[in-house]
Amino acid sequence: MSTPLIDQVLSFSGICQATALVQQIAKTGQADSDALQNTLKSILITDPRSTEEVFGGTANLTLGINTLVNQLNPTGDSKDAELTRYVVNLLSLERKVAQQRGLMSMLGERITQVKRQIEHTNELDSQVVRSLAAIYSDLISPLGPRIQVSGSPTYLKQDLCQNQIRAALLAGLRAAVLWRQVGGKRRHLLLSRKKILDTARYLKTQVI
Repeated sequence: MSTPLIDQVLSFSGICQATALVQQIAKTGQADSDALQNTLKSILITDPRSTEEVFGGTANLTLGINTLVNQLNPTGDSKDAELTRYVVNLLSLERKVAQQRGLMSMLGERITQVKRQIEHTNELDSQVVRSLAAIYSDLISPLGPRIQVSGSPTYLKQDLCQNQIRAALLAGLRAAVLWRQVGGKRRHLLLSRKKILDTARYLKTQVI
């Protein structure tokens, strides 16, 4: 059953999953392939009937939900400052996108082009990832300042890793837009922290 809070936690988990993937790629040169595919596919769901549909089901957000729980857990030592920085940067970017007249329409047009690119396949190959990365580079990066991604120079110099990181950041931005659309606000992260954590833990039990 969907509620406003569940929708907000799902969409925020989408942000967390995208940032976790960025971190994985930057540090190891690879990422959970299923999580990456599901995250990038969420960019292409432009007319969903529900928040869950954007991500293809709660199970596809396992990495993001776990990351959110770790980040909000007040008794654990698993909070990652780097991930927090990525999330904060994406939320700031989302505000800048919302303030740019016509930018959402341009994003929609470019995403539609990518959807046509994969009409005959459900897989996001390297060419599709490159197209998604180009959307981020062309339309989002110029809004500045750019998100500084930390990792191994060996991987950060590789074209495929660069494209995957930019595409994942675009997916994180898409999730941030969705979070705002379903009523998410920054103050909720402080004032409703326990409710968000409890809801995320509940969602974890639904995907075991």
